[in-house]
Amino acid sequence: MSARTQRTREICALAPIVPVLVVDDAAHARPLAEALVAGGLPALEVTLRTPAALDAIRAMAQVPGGVVGAGTLVTPDDVRAAKEAGAQFGVSPGATDALIAACEAEGLPLLPGAATATEAMCLLEQGYDMLKFFPAEASGGAPALKAIGAPLPQITFCPTGGVSPANARDYLSLPNVICAGGSWVAPKQMVAQGDWAGIEALAREAAALMD
Repeated sequence: MSARTQRTREICALAPIVPVLVVDDAAHARPLAEALVAGGLPALEVTLRTPAALDAIRAMAQVPGGVVGAGTLVTPDDVRAAKEAGAQFGVSPGATDALIAACEAEGLPLLPGAATATEAMCLLEQGYDMLKFFPAEASGGAPALKAIGAPLPQITFCPTGGVSPANARDYLSLPNVICAGGSWVAPKQMVAQGDWAGIEALAREAAALMD
C-alpha cells in the first residue's frame, strides 16, 4: 500500500458509500452532516460547486464522528481553501501535477480521479493506488471498472458519477472497489425541507449495502 494513499484508503473504508454533497445553504450543513453520520456514513464529500461550500465544510468539520472532505478540487487555490476550511481529505475529478503538489504541500490526503488505464497507471507511478473512477457510468460502469482491474489489481477505486441504489451493488461487489460516491443519500428537496430523519434513513440503507 502506498504511504501517499494510506489515509485516503482508511477514510474510504469507513462506509460503502461516500455522500457527494452540493450544499447551497451553509445553515443546512451541520444538521445534514449529523443525519448522515447518524445513519452510518461518516465520510462526507462537500463539492466546491457552490458559494456556500467552504462554510459548509467549516460547519461539518465540527460534527463528532464525521470526516469531511472537499470535492471538485481543480486548482492549488482550491486545495489551500479546502484545507483552511477544515477539510480532512480532498477529491478531484482528475489529477494534475500542480494539484497533486498542492495536496502534498498542504498535507491533504487526495482521492484523484481517473477514467482510463493510462490515467490510473500515471497516478500509480506517482504513488497513488486509491483512485476515484469518474465519471463511472459514462465511462462504462461496473463492467469497465472490472476490466481495468484485471491488469491493474494493485489499484483500488471509489466509483463516482451516476452511481445509484440500482447499480451500487454492481460496483461494490468488484474486488477493486472499496466504496462508491453517491448523491442520492441527500436529495436536494429533502435538504431544502430539512428532512433530516428522512436523510438519516437513506444513509442507513446505503450503509447496509455491503451487508
